[in-house]
Amino acid sequence: MKPSILLFGASSILGFHLARTFSDDILPFVPPGNTSPSLRDWSVLQLENTHWIARQCELHHPEILIYCHAVCDVNKCEADPDWAYELNVSHLRRVLEVLPSKTRLIYVSSDHVFGGDGRYSETSLTCPISVYGRTRVEAEALVQKHAGALIIRPGLSLGVSCNGRTGHMDWLRYRSERNLPITIIKDEMRSVVWADDLSLRVMQLAKCRETGLRHLPAESVVSRVDLANFLAKSMGKSLNFKIESRDEQSAPHIGHVELISNYRDHFSQALPSVIKEVK
Repeated sequence: MKPSILLFGASSILGFHLARTFSDDILPFVPPGNTSPSLRDWSVLQLENTHWIARQCELHHPEILIYCHAVCDVNKCEADPDWAYELNVSHLRRVLEVLPSKTRLIYVSSDHVFGGDGRYSETSLTCPISVYGRTRVEAEALVQKHAGALIIRPGLSLGVSCNGRTGHMDWLRYRSERNLPITIIKDEMRSVVWADDLSLRVMQLAKCRETGLRHLPAESVVSRVDLANFLAKSMGKSLNFKIESRDEQSAPHIGHVELISNYRDHFSQALPSVIKEVK
């Protein structure tokens, strides 16, 4: 049976888990330039080309488009805001220009639409502190104008990556195995969940009739230091990392950002935190 769901951004941590978990339902697309063997059989996005986007819709007649495509590297976005805007906003705008009205859009955003310390619900005002966060806010504004669309804001998801070195978990492993420097931000805390759990919730939301905006909270927030120690222990490694504050970094880092939800239904139930015994 032909897949009824297109997934743009299957090389992201969440996208990679969605594509592997729901391989019978999803047709995955990845950004150009990915050379990982795990992606070799997946189609390459051409989101700079509106005609290509329209052609994919004509070929596949998708019921749902899950949009996980974005550049999430805060440092690179700060260094080249125009590039970040092109990938995170203009690509999405072109998709929205030609997406059939019958295709349900699921846009996966980020907790980086917030920045300072706080507990944030769906009705909280966005307050990004980085170029990356601002591109997310602008992208969300585009999606809000699209009838029947749903914006999902998760926190940090952990899981295996497509290339073995991206995503926080594989990044730590990759750098530790090569004795590369590792810096952990001591005053950053986020809602951290497993990508497997997140992918299941995202698919549930994609297949329901919810529209608007949904936060995906975790049972508790986790500090970067606790997370690094937990992952080191789970990998059986003794990590040597430097601990610094947000203020010592050249690029903005979000602070204590906890996602909560105003909803009281199955979809709003907190996902299991990566670390159960967080203090």
